[in-house]
Amino acid sequence: MPYVDNVPDITTIVFTVDIVALFILLAGIVWSVVRPDRRIWPPPGRRSWQYVLTWICCFAALALGVALMLLDWNSWLFASDLRLLLGIPLALLGGLLAVWGLVTIGWRNSSGVSDGFVASGPYRFTRNPQYLGDNVLLLGLSIVANSELVWITSALLALSFIIAPLSEEVWLKEEYDADYEHYRRNTPRFL
Repeated sequence: MPYVDNVPDITTIVFTVDIVALFILLAGIVWSVVRPDRRIWPPPGRRSWQYVLTWICCFAALALGVALMLLDWNSWLFASDLRLLLGIPLALLGGLLAVWGLVTIGWRNSSGVSDGFVASGPYRFTRNPQYLGDNVLLLGLSIVANSELVWITSALLALSFIIAPLSEEVWLKEEYDADYEHYRRNTPRFL
């Protein structure tokens, strides 16, 4: 990452801010797994600081990830355009699964605010179709972008998406008790 007169370039700044947002997001999720009684995710309410902090970090990480894709495009290992043949279908498949999950469960449930138990659509096959789809999407975009920086930030965001269900499961059990427990026993977490 080049520096001019000891001033970091825009790519370095975007990457650094993205890493900070991702570490805050990941720390909040890990905290929520370790301390479910004082969890940050899922938040206690839509107007809570936990809700605001989580979504600011999440949207910042996503926007900065897109900026990194553009700023550091095709700067790493896979110089061939053949990467597009693998990356684009993965990104499309992941994006479609994530959107299908969101449409099925609704924005309120997806944003961490209880709005009724859902076990239909893609939730028949996986308890976390949005996280699964998001991770496949991130993998596809990372292949397409061919950027070491995008791979690093995507890996941190994917890790957040892998750990988040662990904090959500305690909340889902509290909210939906027997319905969720039956669903949890009969539906895999991811695949």
